[in-house]
Amino acid sequence: MISGNILRDAIISGANNINNQRSRVDELNVFPVPDGDTGTNMGMTVGSAVRELEALDDSCTVGEAAKTAASAMLRGARGNSGVITSLLFRGFSKALEGKKEADVADIVAALQKGVEGAYKAVMKPTEGTILTVARVASEEAAASDAADVPALWDVVLTAGQKALDDTPNLLPVLKKAGVVDAGGQGIMVIFEGMGKVFHGEAIIAGGEAAPNKAKLSTENAGKGVFTDDLMKVEDITNGYCTQFLINKYEGASAAKMRAFAESNGDSVVCIEDDDVINLHVHTADPGKILSEAIKYGYL
Repeated sequence: MISGNILRDAIISGANNINNQRSRVDELNVFPVPDGDTGTNMGMTVGSAVRELEALDDSCTVGEAAKTAASAMLRGARGNSGVITSLLFRGFSKALEGKKEADVADIVAALQKGVEGAYKAVMKPTEGTILTVARVASEEAAASDAADVPALWDVVLTAGQKALDDTPNLLPVLKKAGVVDAGGQGIMVIFEGMGKVFHGEAIIAGGEAAPNKAKLSTENAGKGVFTDDLMKVEDITNGYCTQFLINKYEGASAAKMRAFAESNGDSVVCIEDDDVINLHVHTADPGKILSEAIKYGYL
């Protein structure tokens, strides 16, 4: 069993680990567009929960820790990868709601709910990305006979790393660039940080330069977003990464807002809770998206 303060510290450790390595993850970013911000976005997303988690007392439950993290990440989510990351942690909030402690079955359920929510929220789920890494890790965790949470997390890390290493075989643009998926690498960095605490080690400190664990291969290794022939600017039809929070009016429909975004852009990811919708879209006309958004609440 793990207590609330252990889950709290694990998420903080994961946040610090991704922020320590964000620039190295940024360098892997070639999909869906090579804009070099995956590590930064994921770091900002998980990092948005740190202050609120640190404010929790050691007597907090796993349900309280998970809810606090998920709520903060929804509001702090940045970019495609960040929103997906927040959805993975929202699964923890749903599965652990009302629970004081969490056992192996609870963590498996948390991973499964996170993956399910992430796949549903993404406009066009693509294999060879963070989605694949999280899904394979979740499936292997569910199939394992781990006796406790630390052992289960070892299964998550092993399965996730294997899936990460395979991402270039699933997504040709990654193989061409000689890199693994940036979002997949980012979630593994977060999971590694969490694993330290699950195994009884100290929280990974923030602001430290971590060893480069980014997986690179071929003669293009290290070029990442700087590989000139990956994508030309003129090939990008929806050139404006547009993201905002809608503080919902009563009866506001996230499904309708998402449908509008999907008909006027791509890379759509939409999540909500009782009060807020967080929408991410790549579009050719941000004004059109924003004008529609104000029908559902204030931005």
